Amino acid sequence: MDRRVVALGGGHGLSVTLQALRQLNLEPTAVVGTGDDGGSSGRLRADLGVLPPGDLRMAIAALADEGLWRRVLQHRFGGTSDVHGHALGNLLLVALWDETGDIVAGLDRLAAILGARGRVLPNCLEPVDVIADVVDVSGTEREVIGQAEITTVTGRITGLRLAPAQPLICPEAVRAVDRATHVVLGPGSWFTSVLAHLCVPQIAEALSASSARRILVLNAGAQSGETEGFTAERHLQAWAELFPEVHCDVVLADPASVDDQLALRTAARRLGADVHIAPILAGPGIHDPSLLADALDRDIGGYPG
Repeated sequence: MDRRVVALGGGHGLSVTLQALRQLNLEPTAVVGTGDDGGSSGRLRADLGVLPPGDLRMAIAALADEGLWRRVLQHRFGGTSDVHGHALGNLLLVALWDETGDIVAGLDRLAAILGARGRVLPNCLEPVDVIADVVDVSGTEREVIGQAEITTVTGRITGLRLAPAQPLICPEAVRAVDRATHVVLGPGSWFTSVLAHLCVPQIAEALSASSARRILVLNAGAQSGETEGFTAERHLQAWAELFPEVHCDVVLADPASVDDQLALRTAARRLGADVHIAPILAGPGIHDPSLLADALDRDIGGYPG
């Protein structure tokens, strides 16, 4: 049976999910956010006005075979020259965008060169700023702008949005979600990599209307900064509070990251989801692609699309 799997996220979390899906002999479509404003991606975005290429590069690498060219794609320059800190794949993507004049065509070209099994798309065709409303311990609310700033913020995030609020959407990304039989979200930086996708109106609408089985791979635990002190169920409560119109079908979690399974199941019900507990971690805070593949096989391989 044809299974059309879409994975939404960013960074290392999305990379692990894509590696797991590859082990199931699937060719997923990765949909990547465009809000990164730190590191090499942030520098290229600020200097050249391009999409932040880092998470897109990592997704292509995750779908490519192991070998020299995958390592070259991920190669990061050291030293103190102008290229220090840049990954070669980031520069290649920017060059391909210049040469083709087309963001999606450039991504497809690089994926083909690397022999990637699957496709990588941005959710938007322009860079965006992720904006969070944060309440500190004194009850004072402030606005925090930028993914890099939000990941280190202290306080409770009560609102999340993008600027521009109606970004230039990637039509292929919306079509992929519309056609999907299964959609996998996470793991990843909760607000800036996972929930930020739900700030894109067309993506949120497509997910809400989708007949696909929507699977959330829950984070391994709290992250310093934006989810410091979060329990497993608090992640789901944040989703339900910020995006109540977008539901989920399955929440996949490792037993080591869940202190109270009853509380987690209660929170999942607010999203319309069942909870599947399975070993998916290689160690504290680290998802294992092979274990994740075994767990996802239950909901993708064993569930008709």
